[in-house]
Amino acid sequence: MLLIQNAKVYSPEPLGRKDVLIGGNKILKVEDHIELPAGFEIEIIDASGMLLVPGLIDNHVHIAGAGGEGGPSTRTPELTLSRMFEGGVTTVIGCLGTDGFTRTVESVLMKAKSIRHEGGSAWIWTGAYQVPSPTITGDIGKDLALIEEVIGVGELSISDHRSSCPTTEELIRITAHARVGGMLGKKAGVINIHMGDAKNPFMPLHEVVRKSELKYTQFLPTHCNRNDYIFEDSKLYGKSGYIDITTSSWPYFMDEEIKPSTALKLLLEAGVPDSHITFSSDSCGSLPGFDEKGNLIKLEMGLPSANLRELSDAVIKEKLPLEIALKVLTSNVATILKLPGKGFIAPGMDADLLLLNSGMEMVHLLAMGKWAVKESRVVMKGAYE
Repeated sequence: MLLIQNAKVYSPEPLGRKDVLIGGNKILKVEDHIELPAGFEIEIIDASGMLLVPGLIDNHVHIAGAGGEGGPSTRTPELTLSRMFEGGVTTVIGCLGTDGFTRTVESVLMKAKSIRHEGGSAWIWTGAYQVPSPTITGDIGKDLALIEEVIGVGELSISDHRSSCPTTEELIRITAHARVGGMLGKKAGVINIHMGDAKNPFMPLHEVVRKSELKYTQFLPTHCNRNDYIFEDSKLYGKSGYIDITTSSWPYFMDEEIKPSTALKLLLEAGVPDSHITFSSDSCGSLPGFDEKGNLIKLEMGLPSANLRELSDAVIKEKLPLEIALKVLTSNVATILKLPGKGFIAPGMDADLLLLNSGMEMVHLLAMGKWAVKESRVVMKGAYE
């Protein structure tokens, strides 16, 4: 067992100074003072002066690698456990991405299983950029209903020169099918939408809602800070639906993108509900830059550590309350994607806990009740690291 004492707890709502008792992979108690139970071996951590928050949830990670826009040599590597933990991330949602031709959803699923076996938490999106969507069972609804790790469909590309340019009718069928499959499997059944650089990028989603009984909350569009006009459209779209801000593309595309911590502040000022906003890293995905002729001119790779950096900047530089900034990487993601045991600090929840110093720097990290980072050093690593 483990007892964390005297921590300033954000669940993400502020709970004040608390003791937190952990047994196995669960939070057992959160109280003002916890008496040590007799007869148990208990490790005690004095967290005086520290902030205790939920482990971060990264909803868009190319855990099995991605990329390839510049040819075979530009394929990105798989996510390592230490890369995941060094960013304060305890839960990832894996996706395929651009390459739905030579990579498979099966490889993403097996990587998610590997992360779980090694000590982290992971789910996946079935599908890829392309329509029809690549799947495991041959059907997105069956993937959602039958495979425990599958929580939605994505990353499906629209408004992008790499997209399959799905029609409104195709998007309606995919979204409705995902919704029903999600209902049968007790999953969110949400569609993770890759937003490209086309003008009026949300139009395909508006058309789906206009021509069907589906709601905006069936989608989680990502890369909404990739340029100024998409971001401006996000301020209106986000009042009805969810929007995801990509953290790792900053500072690689400073001339084009809106810095994530700044984007969060601007979205809130525009009246977007704080419960509608999420952050994700797009880590292990390639971050390509194209010229006006569509030629690849730049290629970078995202890292999970961008999430913690932007969370810190949102609080320290943008002066946002920690309890608001935290939601975009914890409770909002867990609620939108229906992730059991995640996103909150409360009895019965998974013991994914991040301890920060007053400067918003990671000191300790627990993943499912075990030390992943201790004294700012990654102590839980994956095979072959």
